[in-house]
Amino acid sequence: MEAYEACLSATSTHHAPWYVVPADDKENARLVVSQIVLDSLNELKMAYPKTTAKRAKELKSIRKLLTK
Repeated sequence: MEAYEACLSATSTHHAPWYVVPADDKENARLVVSQIVLDSLNELKMAYPKTTAKRAKELKSIRKLLTK
């Protein structure tokens, strides 16, 4: 147990953390992992790129061509 703790402490960083998830209850383990993934994605604060009116018009015409 001490070796695992030392290994995790030495290799876990802010940008690449380790998580210990109990594996004896698969349903709850999956919930824990799902929450970790959701939290990590939310921290990315992603957004669609800004565009200009000219580019928006161009993209609309491209979409029109593709839907024919």
